[in-house]
Amino acid sequence: MSTSIQHITLDRSQKLKAFYELLKPRLSFLVVFSSGFGFLLANQTSVNWINLIGFLMGGFLISGSSVTINQIAEKQYDAVMNRTKNRPIPSNKVSSNEAFWFSMFTGIMGVLLLMITTNPMTVGLSVASLVLYAFVYTPLKRVGPIAVFIGAIPGALPPLIGWSAATGTLGYEALIIFGIQFIWQFPHFWAIAWVSDDDYKKAGFKLLPGGGTKDLNTAINIMIYTLFLLPLGLLPSYFGLTGLTSGVVATICGTLFLAQTFSLMKDTSNQKAKRIMFGSFVYLPIVQITFLLDKL
Repeated sequence: MSTSIQHITLDRSQKLKAFYELLKPRLSFLVVFSSGFGFLLANQTSVNWINLIGFLMGGFLISGSSVTINQIAEKQYDAVMNRTKNRPIPSNKVSSNEAFWFSMFTGIMGVLLLMITTNPMTVGLSVASLVLYAFVYTPLKRVGPIAVFIGAIPGALPPLIGWSAATGTLGYEALIIFGIQFIWQFPHFWAIAWVSDDDYKKAGFKLLPGGGTKDLNTAINIMIYTLFLLPLGLLPSYFGLTGLTSGVVATICGTLFLAQTFSLMKDTSNQKAKRIMFGSFVYLPIVQITFLLDKL
């Protein structure tokens, strides 16, 4: 069956579902969650819910635009990987041209929403995040693990952008919550790269540190960055942004997260790496929710 026939056979609901899948909703909702966390942590007055909802919707659309551009750029690589071959573009549910105009629409609508509900700093940071992810991180994935460092910047910007949206400024508090999410990106990314290594090699992606192999050296790198989360998790309490309780919870979560990396160092298997990957998904929301609940 040709590509054109496959497009024609999609009914309206299937087509809408394919466009929705282009937004990578799980990733984009994680962006929204972290942005909302930064906004609520920074907010010192009653919440303007209209502005907050507009801000979160704008962030979701800009995130969706950036990941759509990513999928357009990587369509030939997505087609050869098992985990991505059924995405809308390589499966011919959506053409590259359709995806391009969709990314333009969502990006512009997201920026307009932020212009209406936030401030120029927030708009600028959000656009910078899109550019870094879609046009810098994406091509660097085939160059080397420097891509993880670059990708960690837009990955950690949402809470800082949320702080900017609430206050119009960026202080040391915003840098603290940015720093926690920035360092978290490394064990998170590398665990995913470890589990998906066979697929990534098909596409020529080089994300693992050092020699790029699933060995003790990579496990040590994952452990070191996870170790940094312990002191970073105490900084909100130390600087009076939150109370002592959140510092205790962050330390417990960080210690449990770290223990998984030692397990990987002893047994460099996909199963152990997968536990770190799932552990990273659990660590961040628990710590951020605790910071909010313990806000002074």
